[in-house]
Amino acid sequence: MDKDDSGKDHVLVTREGAVVTLTFNRPEARNAMTWGMYERLNQTCEEVDADDSVRVLVLKGAGGKAFVAGTDISQFTAFEGADDGLRYERDGDQRTGRIARVKKPVIALIQGYAVGGGFGIAAGADVRVATPDARFGAPIARTLGNCLSMAAYARYLDLLGPSRLKEMIITARLLSAQEALAAGFVHEIVAADAIEARVAELAATIASHAPITMWVTKEAVRRLQEARPLPDGDDLVAATYGSADFREGVRAFVDKRAPRWTGK
Repeated sequence: MDKDDSGKDHVLVTREGAVVTLTFNRPEARNAMTWGMYERLNQTCEEVDADDSVRVLVLKGAGGKAFVAGTDISQFTAFEGADDGLRYERDGDQRTGRIARVKKPVIALIQGYAVGGGFGIAAGADVRVATPDARFGAPIARTLGNCLSMAAYARYLDLLGPSRLKEMIITARLLSAQEALAAGFVHEIVAADAIEARVAELAATIASHAPITMWVTKEAVRRLQEARPLPDGDDLVAATYGSADFREGVRAFVDKRAPRWTGK
């Protein structure tokens, strides 16, 4: 488990039969991810892959109001320039990519906000089940003024299509559960008082299926998606994270005020 200085558990990992459940357990911060939480997520993926008796991994957030509401923004105050941004986006690609490479099916149980890094974590899952109040997106144009990596843009392009992706980023709005369902990003919408039971039922069904068939299908789709060469985007990421606007976005977020963008 990952703990803060007060001893509060921020990541809980439990198991019932063949199903492992990882709970992002920081509800007071809408489960915003610390670096330690990201590391524990990665470790859990490794543990699930190493145990042949595990058949399904479920990801969910505690508190009922958020799956994961992004990365803990206070951590960005330590960024000093473009290199930090490049490192962060590459690490983010590895984290989301690691979820996609889990050999067992991954179900995301989504209540409330799946935003920023949480949107990326949800995108790495194979099956997404959400409550009617779930919201999805990356409202970076009005919050930090940062950007995504080329791999992340490509991933969302596959899941949402270019038109919806551009509109969502440019307007900085969040997709509703119904919009996400219509786009094929969400597979089921289930009432909050029934979603735990539905996901348990779904996980049990999936756990009874042929493991090799499921792994090969996941891996084949992943290889097909990653077969196309991505154009280099380091210059775009460096220009964004090295900008005065990004530094202003972080300061404004931490200070709880509106950012003053200059385009510089």
